[in-house]
Amino acid sequence: MKLTDVIADMILDMFDEDTSTVQIQRNDLAAQLGCVPSQINYVITSRFTPEQGYRIESRRGGGGCIMITRAASKENAIVSLINSIGSSIEEKNAKAHIYNLNYQGLVSDKAGQMMLAVISDNNFRGLPPQVKDTVRASQLKQMLLAYID
Repeated sequence: MKLTDVIADMILDMFDEDTSTVQIQRNDLAAQLGCVPSQINYVITSRFTPEQGYRIESRRGGGGCIMITRAASKENAIVSLINSIGSSIEEKNAKAHIYNLNYQGLVSDKAGQMMLAVISDNNFRGLPPQVKDTVRASQLKQMLLAYID
C-alpha cells in the first residue's frame, strides 16, 4: 500500500458517524508515519477537496492544525461535485471523480462502472474534443443528480 493511501485511510478513520470535522496536527501525524509534513499536505489537497465533499481550514499559531470537515451527507458531497464540474470535463478528470466517489463509498461499484461506461471517449467517436467534453460534463452531472434522488 502506498504511503498516500495510508495517510488518506488514517485521516478517514478519524471520522465516524458522529464526527464531521477532524483536527490534524500535521507535524505530529508526519512524525507518527515517518514521513515529511509536505506528504500530509499533498494527501489533504488531493484527496480531501471540495469536489469530494470536504472543506479544509488551516489554523496557524500554537502549533497550528488543519481542520477537515466533510459534507453533512452523501447528497451534499455529490452536489458539491456537480457544482465544481463546470461546462466541460475531460475523460480522465471525469474518471478520477467517479473513482473518488466510489472510494469514498458515495456511489456503489455498479453505479461507478455504469458511469464510467457512459463517459467513455468510445461513445463520442467523430465529435470534436470540445463537444465531447461538453456532452460528457452534462451527462456526468445528470447521472450524479439521478443518483441522489
